[in-house]
Amino acid sequence: MRREHHLTTLDNGVRVTTEVVPGLRSVALGVFVGVGSRDETSANGGASHFIEHLLFRGTDTHDALTIAQVFDRFGSELNASTSREVTDLYTRVIDTQLDAAFSVIGGMVRSPLWAEIDSERDVVIEEIAMYEDTPDDLVHDLVGEAVFPDDPLGRPIIGSAESLAGLGVDEVAAHHRAFYTAPNVVVAAAGSVDHDALVALTMRELGDLRADARPVHRDAERRPVVPRTFLERDTEQFHVTISAAGLSRVDDRRFAAHVLDQLLGGGASSRLFQEVRERRGMAYSVYSFGAHYREIGQVGVYLGTRSENLEECLAVVRTEIDAVASGRFVDDEVERAKDAIKGRVVLSMESTASRMGRLGKSVLFGTELLDEAAVIARVDAVTDAAVAELAGELFNDADLAVAAIGPDAELFARAVDAFRGARR
Repeated sequence: MRREHHLTTLDNGVRVTTEVVPGLRSVALGVFVGVGSRDETSANGGASHFIEHLLFRGTDTHDALTIAQVFDRFGSELNASTSREVTDLYTRVIDTQLDAAFSVIGGMVRSPLWAEIDSERDVVIEEIAMYEDTPDDLVHDLVGEAVFPDDPLGRPIIGSAESLAGLGVDEVAAHHRAFYTAPNVVVAAAGSVDHDALVALTMRELGDLRADARPVHRDAERRPVVPRTFLERDTEQFHVTISAAGLSRVDDRRFAAHVLDQLLGGGASSRLFQEVRERRGMAYSVYSFGAHYREIGQVGVYLGTRSENLEECLAVVRTEIDAVASGRFVDDEVERAKDAIKGRVVLSMESTASRMGRLGKSVLFGTELLDEAAVIARVDAVTDAAVAELAGELFNDADLAVAAIGPDAELFARAVDAFRGARR
């Protein structure tokens, strides 16, 4: 069923967008701010994520404990996230609690107090330490820096202990002042919501946000990738990522990219899962991944394997990528991949949180909001030839960065050399 969306822009530039989902008592609410790690410098790396934490430390109307108590009383949760391009706060509450929930969230966006900044910095440093101890996560940052060298898009979202040490109240407040401006904020809601009522709440809570011009976001500079990156650690496995630049969020070929990701390593029946894990037993975790940003994207493959399997694992990845790029598909795997994507789209539409998220980001990024039927039609239109062509383009050896965390640099170097020499 096609659902109606509403969009209102306040006088100061805040945009409010809603989607009514009949038959519900709940509403998913989110506030989206167009700022992320790619809007930072090396000196203030992690500032966007740090601010996300500090928003929960208190505002001019609610202290940290009250913020927690309000949402505990609702039987719901207030959460937030920071990515490379957006920071968002979101919750799901009963419709009668929307006013009270928004009064808390509005204060967090509008007037944080930057309370307990030193103790919260310590919390984030502990988060970084936890991340450093998780090589299957850390290796993604390692390859990001190799795919986007000397560019904010390749830096860790969380920042570093060194960059956080330089973030005091003045630096944090300046970053907030630069990006938490009215034209850079979108309020989105889906479920049991009245659009006009939400507009009135937004005017009350965010109507005084500064109407400064929307910040200018710098595009990533295209640079040659760093072909091989290694971080030596005393680990039982090598954690390996093979990655390259991908497609932007407005590239029409992104639907073919989703199909490629699904059939290559996106599920239990995918080529890499079947060949590396099921048939050879050489990895517990192996998958492909992809992301779409404003003007560029990223694609890649991850696997974790022991030393004795490393070279063979990479050879299997090489063989499967080349097979797809050559159009050597088996059975109905392209159609099965398309069916999986369409199924996820339909299932996600049963979640008000998913609807709210796609609605808010679509307005924030200025992208077309496709309904279920339109998405399914785009996926159905993907051809085998388009998938093969895209595999050859995105996983071109000259554009691939290979990064790993593991116990033996020489063994990794030999395996990568064999991987690059095995192209056929």
